[in-house]
Amino acid sequence: MRQRSEVLALSTRRGLTEITPAVRSAVREAGVRDGLCTVFLRHTSASLVIQENADPSVRHDLEAFLSRLVPDGHPSFTHVAEGDDDMSAHVKSALLKTSEQIPVSKGELALGTWQGIYVWEHRTGSHRRQVAIHVLGE
Repeated sequence: MRQRSEVLALSTRRGLTEITPAVRSAVREAGVRDGLCTVFLRHTSASLVIQENADPSVRHDLEAFLSRLVPDGHPSFTHVAEGDDDMSAHVKSALLKTSEQIPVSKGELALGTWQGIYVWEHRTGSHRRQVAIHVLGE
């Protein structure tokens, strides 16, 4: 059994930032032929999702929908220590997820044809995020 862990550091802006190439690279470096890749986002105001990677309008539409569902500066939010986007970012993160598990088959991520792995930044402005990647298998 082999395993390998690494932490990916990246800059994000509001919306979806694709990390599929970096996760693929981590899987290849692990040398695992068949197993499981766990990807975990180490933050509470961003999310991790698998989503379509072919048409950028999908990412735009997802961001627009979620922003209408959970608007910045909603009057019922009391946690606003870091601005109007503070609590809305936490709610969005709670509604989505912060980890994914992707099978590894024949040394590659077993993603579908149009699937990509994304960090979904819910805060405005630029942020530094960390993604822990763990690959386990034979």
